[in-house]
Amino acid sequence: MDGAGWRGVYDILGGHGFNVSIVQNPTISLAGDVSATKLIVDSQPGPVILVGHSYGGVVITEAGTHPNVAGLVYITAFAPDKGESVNALIANPPPGAPVPPILPPRDGYLFLDRAKFPAAFAGDVDPKTAAFMADSQVPWGIDALGGAVTAPAWKSKPSWYLQVRDDKMIPYPAQQFMAKRAGATVVEVPGSHAIYVSNPNAVASLIEQAASGVK
Repeated sequence: MDGAGWRGVYDILGGHGFNVSIVQNPTISLAGDVSATKLIVDSQPGPVILVGHSYGGVVITEAGTHPNVAGLVYITAFAPDKGESVNALIANPPPGAPVPPILPPRDGYLFLDRAKFPAAFAGDVDPKTAAFMADSQVPWGIDALGGAVTAPAWKSKPSWYLQVRDDKMIPYPAQQFMAKRAGATVVEVPGSHAIYVSNPNAVASLIEQAASGVK
């Protein structure tokens, strides 16, 4: 989703004295998103904590090897190992796991079913906001979905993971598996995939914990 959804987290962190930048991923390819992220990292005055939600976790896993990156924060996000992509991680969902309402590709891009979006992505978000999110989806390029990580930053940088119990996009057991594999410090909260919108305090708190942990 568009970076505007991070306004609540941005305001909290800014109010606590943090310098915060939001990367607007083009979401055409993983390589393009990594390049966009590194542009923002290069512009920062000091060490950086990279934060990624959902597919954004793949981006920070690849971009996080940048020397200015001090730590990684995954917000119910994919945390791939070398050679893994979102495609690989979602290929064999566990029995009974919720299936994201991804529509067939159109001209090389993917969207979530607008009618099913609120329940699947934003179940604890105000209905009007959830409807707006459904109608303002950023097209997700198939190449981004298939982009494989070459050198996982979590193998060399400390990481934190916000596990979200009621997420219907990334199953809770998958979150647990990826967080444990990465050796991440874990915090768990109830909520939907859109936890950064519905509970910005929990997200900001973990980011602040990460910032303190790398000082």
